[in-house]
Amino acid sequence: MNFDWAYLFEISLTGIAGGGLYALAALAFVMVYKATRVVNIAIGELLMMGGYLFFTFSAMWALPLWLAIAAAVLASGLLGALIERSIIRPLLGEPPISVFMVTVGLGSVLVGLVELIWSADQRRLPDFMPSQPIMMGEAFLAPKVFWGALVAALFIAAVLLLFRYWRGGVALRATASDQGAAYSVGINVPRVFSLAWVASAMLAAISGIIVGSIGGISSSMGVFGLSVLVVVIVGGLDSVLGALVAGLLIGLVEALAGAYLGGEYKLLATFVVLVGVLMLRPYGLFGTHEIERL
Repeated sequence: MNFDWAYLFEISLTGIAGGGLYALAALAFVMVYKATRVVNIAIGELLMMGGYLFFTFSAMWALPLWLAIAAAVLASGLLGALIERSIIRPLLGEPPISVFMVTVGLGSVLVGLVELIWSADQRRLPDFMPSQPIMMGEAFLAPKVFWGALVAALFIAAVLLLFRYWRGGVALRATASDQGAAYSVGINVPRVFSLAWVASAMLAAISGIIVGSIGGISSSMGVFGLSVLVVVIVGGLDSVLGALVAGLLIGLVEALAGAYLGGEYKLLATFVVLVGVLMLRPYGLFGTHEIERL
């Protein structure tokens, strides 16, 4: 029996495209960790909030789709600033496990708010991406997955450029490298912490809108954060490059496992990769050795 290389190519494309969404959400996680050394376990719930805010502005308030997307992203940024100022900043300097557990509780609170305000029923987001089939040679790629990955790639590129050239991005990188040195040259470190949470929440919202447009939104969307956590641990908690590479890798592994082993093996396959990477490189593919594991 001949092996179907065309099918393998199609599945691989789908996996890499899905990995782009993982990479975008992982970048949101890494941004907070690099700046504040906070392991934000609630990244999946922030992603969920972005999807529900877009649903509110577009379906319930009937705003134009482009305006609803912008409003949802900005509202998520405000939520990120509120979380940082009211919950995270008072805990800076406390044992890492304390802050970690607070983010666990934050995730549960956000799920509760969603179920209280919008109910636990699954909902569909308004379509805002082209629906024409995408063909690459003989391989078919779902249009929402293709356009979602393209949008994710554009935002990842924009964030990397801002990190490199924008004054706030330079301040964030300086703070991530050495907070004491950043203070000594006049950088407002608490403001950088707030900037990191705002930017992270906005990136998570964009990811949530894309993921929600593909599979719908529900109060269980936070499970997506579990795969994102695998991605950032595999790549390295403080590595932007690791988030991008590991996102594509985990997306590809999930797609291949789902196609050839069955959907129930997707999560198992990602954790096999996680264990294998950590056995060889305990700090992730690109992580630094100063990271403290929780």
